[in-house]
Amino acid sequence: MKNIFVGNLSFGSTEQDIRSLFETYGTVDRVSIVTDRETGQPRGFGFVEMGDDGEGDRAINGVNGHEVGGRALNVNEARPKTAGGGGRGFGSGGGRTSRW
Repeated sequence: MKNIFVGNLSFGSTEQDIRSLFETYGTVDRVSIVTDRETGQPRGFGFVEMGDDGEGDRAINGVNGHEVGGRALNVNEARPKTAGGGGRGFGSGGGRTSRW
């Protein structure tokens, strides 16, 4: 299975728009446009899942840079989400060292 990141989406793009674009390269299992938790507004990126890795690779190469809604898409293989949130909480390296 190929998980694909699709960035620089116009805020008017729908899941069906993205599905139609990727289906020219193969079978699309799932499309998800990420929305803001509080407002429900699209955040300008999403993910596409394709069952066949070869079809997914062709889709990445074919759709990357493709213009949709006046914006050139940024398409690549999705990377797993990394741990951490970028805050400065406990153990985040606040700049001081302590000796116990």
